[in-house]
Order: sequence, then C-alpha cells, then structure tokens
Amino acid sequence: QVQLVESGGGLVQAGGSLRLSCVASGRFISISAMGWYRQVPGKQRELVAIIPSGGATNYADSVKGRFTISRDNAKNTVYLQMNSLKPEDTAVYYCNLLGQVPGLLTRNYWGQGTQVTVSS
Repeated sequence: QVQLVESGGGLVQAGGSLRLSCVASGRFISISAMGWYRQVPGKQRELVAIIPSGGATNYADSVKGRFTISRDNAKNTVYLQMNSLKPEDTAVYYCNLLGQVPGLLTRNYWGQGTQVTVSS
C-alpha cells in the first residue's frame, strides 16, 4: 500500500512564501523520481518541479527562480519551497512519486492534493 500525504498548502498574499511537504509511505523497491504538479479547474495537470534519483532537477519555466524542490531520501519526503508567489500560482498541488513496489511494475503514485491560493 502506497500513500503520499501532502501538507503545507494555504492562503497567502502575493509575494509571500509557502513550503509544501509530501511524505511517501510504502515498501518501495526503488523510487525513480519525486515531484510536484499542479492543476486549476478546466486545465490539465502540469509539472511544477521534479527531482529524479541521481539526476538534475527540472522546473516549469513559470516557476524557475522562485520555487525550489528538495528531497530527503532517508524519509521518502519531497519539499517544494515557493517564494515570490503570484496569483497565477493558485492551484491544487499534487505530490507525485515514480517508483516500484513488490509485485507491481514501476508506476506513478499521487497524493490527494493540497490547495494553494495566492491573493493579489
């Protein structure tokens, strides 16, 4: 049983900061990557930032220089530090893990989502 639990969302004024956390639990054989996606109503879910195991981080152009993704491998936890937030960052943010557990192929796992609202 894989579970991803996000925390840290909320309401913040433009220019403010939030830090999202996501703790993954489960019997992982391997974790290929962890990351964050976001979605607004009526639009597709989009990548915000991803941190592969042993690879370089990748950010959406819209958040480069403002958001920082980091990962604690020992705790299976991924963080997203969001600074200089803008109203257009308002969305539901989803934690993502690409990994393998016993008996299954490598696949994507998702958290339940956490709302981030940035007021102007």
